Parts: sequence; structure tokens; C-alpha cells
Amino acid sequence: GTTLTISSNHWIMAWTGLEINTLAILPLIAKSHHPRAIEAATKYFLVQAAASALVLFSSMTNAWHTGQWDITQLTHPASSLILTSAIAMKLGLVPFHFWFPEVLQGSSLPTGLLLSTAMKFPPLTLLFLTSHSLNPTLLTSMAMMSTALGGWMGLNQTQIRKILAFSSISHLGWMAIIIAFNPKLTMINFYLYSLMTATVFLTLNTMKVTKLSSLMTAWTKTPSLNAMLLLTLLSLAGLPPLTGFLPKWLIIQELTKQEMALAATIISLLSLLSLFFYLRLAYCATITLPPHTTNHIKLWH
Repeated sequence: GTTLTISSNHWIMAWTGLEINTLAILPLIAKSHHPRAIEAATKYFLVQAAASALVLFSSMTNAWHTGQWDITQLTHPASSLILTSAIAMKLGLVPFHFWFPEVLQGSSLPTGLLLSTAMKFPPLTLLFLTSHSLNPTLLTSMAMMSTALGGWMGLNQTQIRKILAFSSISHLGWMAIIIAFNPKLTMINFYLYSLMTATVFLTLNTMKVTKLSSLMTAWTKTPSLNAMLLLTLLSLAGLPPLTGFLPKWLIIQELTKQEMALAATIISLLSLLSLFFYLRLAYCATITLPPHTTNHIKLWH
């Protein structure tokens, strides 16, 4: 499905690829026969089907007005607005973000990894291909809302998958703000984000950790993995000596070149919100023992 979407030139083929992708991930979400997993799969299906219908609708409107089915020829303004909202829905950008934390919480860690990285790639590719005709104002406002909400909502969570979902939403904000001006930066941001998220998810999967309280006792089992988790989380937060700082730096530089210094300042300040919960995760992972007796079994060697 991904290959079909990223290599197609025709809107119908791109839509087909997106549909195949959605249908392929559903069994993976619903695999554990748990009511929450089934609920997550249902939510995911409904949102993605609606978004795919909107993608098809926007491309048909464009074809109706211009006679073009070519992805790069999205010239009709209404079509590009509908497409932007459809893809925001597929990705989980604010204001279409409500499904994403719920779905991630309902699925297992490996499936969560796929949802946060591989499933974001085809919609981002479509944005990349149509970036020259997208509306920068809409994208910038969506991006700022995403960064703000991703930071705020993540502060109060104790479930690690939900925290990672909100972190994904705020990273998508960084990608969306720059795509109309410099699409290549969006791509490098996405690749680095995928790499770091994969590290976090796979580490947590190895340690069998899904809650903050069980993360606090995990250092007894795999101290070295935990130290690596600390660094990766700080890198996701975008702290300077680490890799995660690079895309943010480049994006801020590009925004100031585009005379959007105010936007750059706001989005940087908003990402400080998410720095707080990354720090809390890192703190729980490596420094402290929980202050109270935990109910679950200690994970010794």
C-alpha cells in the first residue's frame, strides 16, 4: 500500500494505496482479543475511511475543474483545502487528532510503532507532492495547535503509549509548519523522528513496559537499555547535543528566512511543554525508584 501511494502519479492509485494500508493494519490492531483493541480498530477504521473519502473527493473536485488527475497538478484552491484537512485527519494533526491517542493506547507496542511511523509515510508523501499548492496559513495554524496540544495533553498522562501519541502529534506540528516552504526539511524531520520513535518503542517492547510505574522498576532488568532510552527520549525532546535537535534547528532557520520569526518563536516555546513530559519519562526510566510500594512483580535479572 505504501509503495503504491508513494510511487503513483494518479490520484486514484494514491487513494487505493491508502485504502490497502488501512485495511492491512486493522488486523494488527485487533489481534489481541481485547475489547479495547477492537474499539481501537473500529475507531481507526472509521477515521481513515472518512479521510480517504475526503482525499478522493478533493481529487475529483480538482479533476472536475482542471481536467487533471495528476497528483502534482492540484491547482484548485477548494481541492487543496479539502486535501489538507483529509491528510491532517489521516496523520492525526489537530483539530483531527482525537482518534490517535486512543488507537495507540488500544494497540500493542509493535503495532503502535507502525502506526506512529510507517502509517504516517504515505499521507506525508502526498503532502510532499502537493506542497507547492497548499495553503501556508492553514498549515501554520494547524501546526501550532498541534505542537501546543501535543505538549499540553501529554503532561497529565501516565500511560507511555498515550504520551508517545501526543509526542507524535507535536512532532507532526513541526513537520506541517515547514512543508509549504521547504518540503525536504519535513522529510528529514520525519526520518529522524521515525528512527528515534522506533528506538523508544522497541526498547519499551523489550522491557515489557507500558506504564510509568513499571518503567520505574525496569532499570533493574536492563540497565544499559534504560540508559539508551534516556538519551533517545532527550533526543526526541530536541535537546541540543543530540540528533533530535537538528531538524528543529533547520526548521527554525528556514522559518526565519521566510520572515516568520514570530511563528518560529511560538512553536519553539510550545515544544518546551513536551520537553517536560520527556524529562519526566527520562527521569522515571533512569534515576528513581518509585516512592511507594508497587503492586507488580519486580523485574530482576
